[in-house]
Amino acid sequence: MMLLHTPANIGMLSIKNRVIMAPMTTRLATEDGYVTDASIAYFCARAQGGVGLVTVEMASPELEGRHRAHELGIYADQYLPGLTRLVDAIHASGAKASIQLGHAGGHTRKDISGLTPLAPSALPHDVYEVTMQTIMPDEISKERIAQTVQAFVQAALRAQKAGFDCVEIHGAHGYLLSQFLCPAENIRQDEYGGSIDNRLRISIEIIQGIKALAPNFPLIYRLNVDDLFPQGLQFEDGFEMAKILAKSGIDAIHITAGHYKSLPSAERMIPPMHYPEATFADFARSIKKVVDIPVITVGRLGNPAIANQLLEQGQADFIALGRPLLADPEWVNKAAATLPVRPCIACNTCVNEMRGGKQLGCLVNPTAAHELQYPNMMPKMQGERIAVIGAGPAGLSYASIVSTNNEVTIFDKNSQVGGAWLLAAKAPIFQEVKSNPASFEHFCNQLQQTCQKQGVHFQMGVHLQENDPRLTGFDRIVIATGANYRFGFSWLVKILLHPWIADLPVMHRIFASEALKNWFYYKARAPLVPNWIIEKKMAPKIEIIGDAKVAGKSDSAIQGAFFLALHKQ
Repeated sequence: MMLLHTPANIGMLSIKNRVIMAPMTTRLATEDGYVTDASIAYFCARAQGGVGLVTVEMASPELEGRHRAHELGIYADQYLPGLTRLVDAIHASGAKASIQLGHAGGHTRKDISGLTPLAPSALPHDVYEVTMQTIMPDEISKERIAQTVQAFVQAALRAQKAGFDCVEIHGAHGYLLSQFLCPAENIRQDEYGGSIDNRLRISIEIIQGIKALAPNFPLIYRLNVDDLFPQGLQFEDGFEMAKILAKSGIDAIHITAGHYKSLPSAERMIPPMHYPEATFADFARSIKKVVDIPVITVGRLGNPAIANQLLEQGQADFIALGRPLLADPEWVNKAAATLPVRPCIACNTCVNEMRGGKQLGCLVNPTAAHELQYPNMMPKMQGERIAVIGAGPAGLSYASIVSTNNEVTIFDKNSQVGGAWLLAAKAPIFQEVKSNPASFEHFCNQLQQTCQKQGVHFQMGVHLQENDPRLTGFDRIVIATGANYRFGFSWLVKILLHPWIADLPVMHRIFASEALKNWFYYKARAPLVPNWIIEKKMAPKIEIIGDAKVAGKSDSAIQGAFFLALHKQ
């Protein structure tokens, strides 16, 4: 058995495996912060998928600290019934439950909470919540700090009363406690600024306050050990802070890095596809050597073999997964059964669209945070012989779902799965991040492995002709042949996407243009459909999905595949 799937403890809490679901804001709560059925369905899907400890998203201990609309509430007793219902559901789904207590500090706005933001120092903050605004928070007074400390303590006690098995204190990514740790955001001259001990003081007071009233309640601290910009917290100080925190009474330390001011951009907090796997593991490994409490590592750990290797080599005690559990809520169960997972491609569509005002979602898994619309993953069709023409992301996604209860054959003219998606992957920008073709290839290869394990027959390098006898005898034909560039532009696109050209800085600027992307994905492309299949009625049921239906972007193509497989007969 992989060490990943063995039990371990955080304080007095026994967890069935070493996988923790990292907190990610969902926007599934009501406008006032109450738990919804959608919230419960989302978290329970990951609990049922085998996660040992589900960490519910960031919730502020004070109204002033709310950082987004539809943020989960825990700052008053009125939220207890909903939180209790959520915890009970997570427990019934087989996981332990935690909640992250995080105060936005200066990284919020008055239009979110209705109150003036508070920060260690009155310095301007650029805050993006649907729109970008620069705000000036009030400097928090020592008396007000004491009130905030007590708010954290009361929120932790409220979490314990709701049935949570532990809480995580958020000291990372440019929120209040991280702002106290960051020299660029904390220029105070009193006992809460200056030295390492002073910048840690509010965090230590919170920890001690919680432990004084709930000594056996497990407490995790999420620490930003490097802000990743020159004026921010540097690892030398973060390393010392980790050692101090480990002796302060916490039961585990969650090591991460990155800040809203990180360079070259804030994306480093949630490293996209062009960053290496296990991005922050070196930080965790260094901390692990000097502390005697469990260390949690996070950041591009979606490959089960890499995650397990970190544990086997003693670089961490637990791994935290955020985006990989959006892409595949069954990640843990599949990894335990040595089945291929549906990989996260680290495109950051999830967080970027959420920051833009949408509820959380996932490009490669349309069911993420939409579990109520997809009550189960059982295909609507049963016992059919199905032909899928096209092995791009839409065709592979469809086949990977329906092949559990049907006999499926995939035809593709190419020798490699992936279709035109592998061409799009060569563009310098995908969605809003720098592209990495290896991420797309890995995704398609993993889906191919899933299909093969479920009995899908692949006929690659096949050019289907009119009245092709290879298409006879099927109950359903699904056309996922993609789209082609109009007016013979394919040659031009291939030239532009050649690595020598696509990597030029000017091409990065061009491909960041919304007008160019609109042309590249929509206007310049036309569906590529073998109409004779439809005209000759080659099967009783014929469906068209993905770009073959409407030329567009990957998310709509994959959504169409899921919808057809799970909703339409």
